[in-house]
Amino acid sequence: MKDGVNGVALGVCIFFFLLVTVMGFLAARWRRAENEHSLDEWGLGGRSFGTWVTWFLLGGDLYTAYTFVAVPAAVYATGAAGFFAVPYTILVYPLIFTFLPRLWSVSHRHGYVTTSDFVRGRFGSKSLSLAVALTGILATMPYIALQLVGIQAVLDVMGVGGGESTHWFVKDLPLLIAFGVLAAYTYSSGLRAPALIAFVKDTLIYIVIAVAIIYIPIKLGGFGEVFAKAGQKFTETGSGGLVPAAAGQWTYATLALGSALALFMYPHSITATLSSRSREVIRRNTTILPLYSLMLGLLALLGFMAIAAGVKVKNGQLAIPQLFENMFPDWFAGVAFAAIAIGALVPAAIMSIAAANLFTRNIYKDFIRPQATPKEETRVSKIVSLLVKVGALVFVLTMDKTVAINFQLLGGIWILQTFPALVGGLFTRWFHRWALLAGWAVGMVYGTVAAYGVASPTSGQKHFGGSAKEIPGIGEIGYIGMTAFVLNAVVAVLLTFVLRAVNAPQGVDETRPEDYTADAGDPGVEAELPPATAAAPQ
Repeated sequence: MKDGVNGVALGVCIFFFLLVTVMGFLAARWRRAENEHSLDEWGLGGRSFGTWVTWFLLGGDLYTAYTFVAVPAAVYATGAAGFFAVPYTILVYPLIFTFLPRLWSVSHRHGYVTTSDFVRGRFGSKSLSLAVALTGILATMPYIALQLVGIQAVLDVMGVGGGESTHWFVKDLPLLIAFGVLAAYTYSSGLRAPALIAFVKDTLIYIVIAVAIIYIPIKLGGFGEVFAKAGQKFTETGSGGLVPAAAGQWTYATLALGSALALFMYPHSITATLSSRSREVIRRNTTILPLYSLMLGLLALLGFMAIAAGVKVKNGQLAIPQLFENMFPDWFAGVAFAAIAIGALVPAAIMSIAAANLFTRNIYKDFIRPQATPKEETRVSKIVSLLVKVGALVFVLTMDKTVAINFQLLGGIWILQTFPALVGGLFTRWFHRWALLAGWAVGMVYGTVAAYGVASPTSGQKHFGGSAKEIPGIGEIGYIGMTAFVLNAVVAVLLTFVLRAVNAPQGVDETRPEDYTADAGDPGVEAELPPATAAAPQ
């Protein structure tokens, strides 16, 4: 790490930060709606985004600053095992092609803003809807916090904020300013702000990756030299390898599959999806989003390059920012740092909006103030989005960073347990609402307890030290989230048979078969008609 503050890099980074700040506030005037006092407008951008805006928004939403920092950091520390993120982002797109258009259609027909809205309407259960909402909020909070970790890594490498002896307020002031500005333009512009800024964020990331994948290997003597030095390092330390070890293959496979199933269960993924203007936009995006997977594969290689470049850091999250500072001219290092920092602002904004929408629609309106008007809903959602950001900021500033990482791993285990209710509900009404709630509870309890018992072999943490544990009955080490998901599904299926046999009340299904294939411009559900009780698509 260079001594002092890297003034050139900092100047370039500040320039791009100011640029996106201006764009964030101007976004309030972009595609301005006649009625701004509704969650459709503030929280979903008026459901008006086309193919390219949705593509940039989803890319900015899913491929975050933490992705930029953590994936190559995992490769830097463990070798090929860190590449699990690449196959999981390949698996996810055929999967979402099957169900996201259906979710968009039924949400468009009934005005659903969140996944919990759909679950409540499909199964006639506020309890199940509340479980999905609370899970989404819990899983999202540490995810927002990790965006701050990405920004902090950049600030640390640039030398901003002083050393460990510096007063906490001075040290964290740049972070406080960044998220203060983020909170202001998100409150003002809603989802339109991250949608507009995502163009800058993704363009910068593609430029940085394209340059890095060519420029850095040339300086290091070619890819052959990069892989040779990485292989030598892993042989000497025994900490990983260029090929996943046989003992870790179950972990690799189940982590990739479980992560693929969980990715579009996160509220921010659904928020970005529902903001598009037609189901055809969703279908197109599932075919072009794999371009980001190509970028992710190249990004992961930076972990090997950091080894070959001799980067030595105690905190693996600093490996890639430090590689950029060591290898790039100062001005381009500033561009790379700006890409990471803006890559934190975009998803953090979408995540806070998504969490706020869940609270407003599925807790505040359903349980606290059922008579809330659309204008009141929007006001509450704006305030909650601010509180969510403040909570994430306090979380990061007061707790050890490894705690935030462990909670994010736990968040992935949790959010996967909403899959049976959401995706199962999109294709069949066969599952009983009480069985789905029981399955969710079993998955949540097992996943949390199992993760609590995992110790970290490197940091010495006794609890929440990882997301893999022995799979009961198989004996192999696998992703805890997948084991919990299987238990969840088994309980849901068995209890559904029992509850149907005793004719337990199933709740009212307000959806109809044609709702799941409706597109923009199709006639909506007539308000005067009673909710449909027939089972929708089987």
